[in-house]
Amino acid sequence: MAVEAYSKNAVEERTRHWLEAQYLSALATLEASRGVYDAHGQLQTLTQYGFQEVQRKLKIFRWLDRLNFDSFIDVGSGFDYYPTLVHERYGVPAYFSDFAHSMNLPYGGDAFGKLDRAVTLNIARLPFADDSFDVVTMSFGLRNVASVEQALGEFWRVTRPGGRLVVCEFSTPTNALFATAYKEYLMQALPRIARAVSSNPDAYVYLAESIRAWPDQAELAHQIGAAGWSAVRWRNLTGGIVALHAATKPLR
Repeated sequence: MAVEAYSKNAVEERTRHWLEAQYLSALATLEASRGVYDAHGQLQTLTQYGFQEVQRKLKIFRWLDRLNFDSFIDVGSGFDYYPTLVHERYGVPAYFSDFAHSMNLPYGGDAFGKLDRAVTLNIARLPFADDSFDVVTMSFGLRNVASVEQALGEFWRVTRPGGRLVVCEFSTPTNALFATAYKEYLMQALPRIARAVSSNPDAYVYLAESIRAWPDQAELAHQIGAAGWSAVRWRNLTGGIVALHAATKPLR
């Protein structure tokens, strides 16, 4: 059988079409039946929950397409569907995990296929043996842990030597003028806007405060390296508003 030559554009287009079809089809099915709900039982529409996630997860799938791996865990999955997509796409065990039990067993959880692979965990001590996974990912969750150093250390412990870590998180815009406007003005304005229009303004206050306090790309890379990871690098998304950090656990 002929092997298709590697092409960045071909990989990205194949991943985009596959992800959009699978991800949005699954969410549409849920919305047509019981819907996707948050931890408080509030319905999340397909537009709110689905379309904003496609581009974010597409970046991670582009990265995974380049790896050979046999096991995968997403830490802080929430109601996300993509660990199941990892299982379907790569044929490897893929585990959901979250800090809140309600996130792992949500309304409609059986339709997500989470029930046999969902794990409620304590970030201070992940319930897995040393060297359990080839790939560990976390999206928009590292900002919320009590100790980033401890979390990165636990990720390192459960990753096999030679395994990979990828962290997708808010970061610092690369344009200095926009970075100042973003963190000093937009993030200050967000809580005031939320208090006027949102039924849960405290969540937006926390979001803005946590983004403003979060380290920039280089500082987070330093923290990852200090936890024992090697070959730490990052890729800016949306001009640095979000950054994708990747690292490798050194071989013994």
